[in-house]
Amino acid sequence: MFAVGDCVIFIPDGARGTVIAVNGSFCQVIWEDWFTSWEKAEELRKEE
Repeated sequence: MFAVGDCVIFIPDGARGTVIAVNGSFCQVIWEDWFTSWEKAEELRKEE
């Protein structure tokens, strides 16, 4: 599960971002280019 502040990578294209909200199985992410979006948690992985 993800938490606010987690650094994540969007699996389909490798974009990096930071989780700013979590709602069930969706995470709101602010991306490197400052765009924000809601993504399915299954399409994200934590950056190591």
